[in-house]
Amino acid sequence: MLLKKLSVLNYKNIEQADVQLSPRLNCFFGNNGMGKTNLLDAIYYLSFCKSHVNTTDSQLVRTGQDMCVLQGVYDYEGREEELFCAIRPGHKKQFKRNKKEYGKLSEHIGLLPLVMVSPADSELIRGGSDERRRFLDMIISQHDKNYLHALIQYNKALVQRNVMLKNMVTDVSLYEVLEMQMGMYGRLVYEKRRDMVEELIPVFNEYYQLICESSEMVGLHYISQLEEDEPEALLAANRERDRILGYTSTGIHKDELEMKLNDSLIRRVGSQGQNKTYLIALKLAQFAFLKRKGNTLPVLLLDDIFDKLDSQRVEQIIKLVTGPDFGQIFVTDTNRKYLDDILRVIPEDYAIFKVEKGAAEQLDKEE
Repeated sequence: MLLKKLSVLNYKNIEQADVQLSPRLNCFFGNNGMGKTNLLDAIYYLSFCKSHVNTTDSQLVRTGQDMCVLQGVYDYEGREEELFCAIRPGHKKQFKRNKKEYGKLSEHIGLLPLVMVSPADSELIRGGSDERRRFLDMIISQHDKNYLHALIQYNKALVQRNVMLKNMVTDVSLYEVLEMQMGMYGRLVYEKRRDMVEELIPVFNEYYQLICESSEMVGLHYISQLEEDEPEALLAANRERDRILGYTSTGIHKDELEMKLNDSLIRRVGSQGQNKTYLIALKLAQFAFLKRKGNTLPVLLLDDIFDKLDSQRVEQIIKLVTGPDFGQIFVTDTNRKYLDDILRVIPEDYAIFKVEKGAAEQLDKEE
């Protein structure tokens, strides 16, 4: 899959940008706050129907404007795909594929596989367990429609059960119906998450050691209450306690993904450089996983990833992402030097853009 053209109107601080893109490497440079990250976020939005950062759609519309528009033209394994999105605060957003609006946005997830590496990823390490569950869900949902359906249905039943608990409903039969649904869908989600983490670990370790050239070992440990008990039995056993609490205290919505460095939690022992290397290696492992599972090569977005890394790690990352395992890449940085280092590796096919005050200007290759 390749993004050939991106058009952005009134998205965050971008007034208007129309860029023709390289099928291999696209570099965006400029000072902080000029709009580089927002351009990558627009690409992310066209894949996931949401921003990479936790924000409401109304906050995405440029200040003083009443709507924003995103358009992307893709080469999808030899056929052209056009995506259109319009966001107006207070209205349902429009999301169209080849001029036909989706019935449900979930139908779109997985069409345009994408991996983004950004400074916001630090929340995976230091944030709550919900951040790490979202990370797992995002990976699996991109290639497995059954998983996405099960997750949506589980969450609907969870919301209904929580409403009943808060309202002190006592009808056992109503609880049993919801708990049966949560058990069926929860078991599927648990098994898919568990299997994916097991598959990710060896590739993740390989990338980490390639980047830092050390003997440090990284790991992921998926923790779920479903390891020991069936979900329906757990929900039934905790029903009275949950009624007192006013919410559902057991289930896959409480799962955790422990992130480890040499058998210790990385959030406790990792340096800035180790944390960043950990997250980059994890995202590259995610890319490899989606590449194996999908029908098309994912797009890779690298937003300001070289900050706080020594030159040796930067060099190793450049070697990896410019290799034959990767396809179309988007890179942002304030430091033109790092981009020039990448361009020396891929001199034949790239586009470079200077981003200033929300506008992107494509430069000649010799500039």
